[in-house]
Amino acid sequence: MDRGTVGSANRGRLQVEVRTEGRSEVVKPVGELDHHTADLLREPLERAVEQGRVRLVVDCSGLEFCDSTGLNVLLGARLKAEAAGGGVHLAGMLPVVARVFEITGAEAVFTVHDSLEAALDE
Repeated sequence: MDRGTVGSANRGRLQVEVRTEGRSEVVKPVGELDHHTADLLREPLERAVEQGRVRLVVDCSGLEFCDSTGLNVLLGARLKAEAAGGGVHLAGMLPVVARVFEITGAEAVFTVHDSLEAALDE
């Protein structure tokens, strides 16, 4: 199974790009983050923390949808990164995704940046 394209052609698709920039591990999910695709994001976030990359920047600019499962992936990554002395920074959220964080109150526990550049400059 191609884990990069879990789900149907119309729904449930997620691509995740990972790169290191300075002291940050930049993870960019593109598509829809839901119960079908959550592991595609969970795995690189957990792997980064296991490898000592604990400043995680999630570039949300390509994230078109995020449900509660996706939110829980990010919350879990936050706990693991903070336990290791780091944190999770969210950057460039589209309004539809930002609304999920606002409604649930999750925006209060993350460092949120308007852009990837702002997150990397901090």
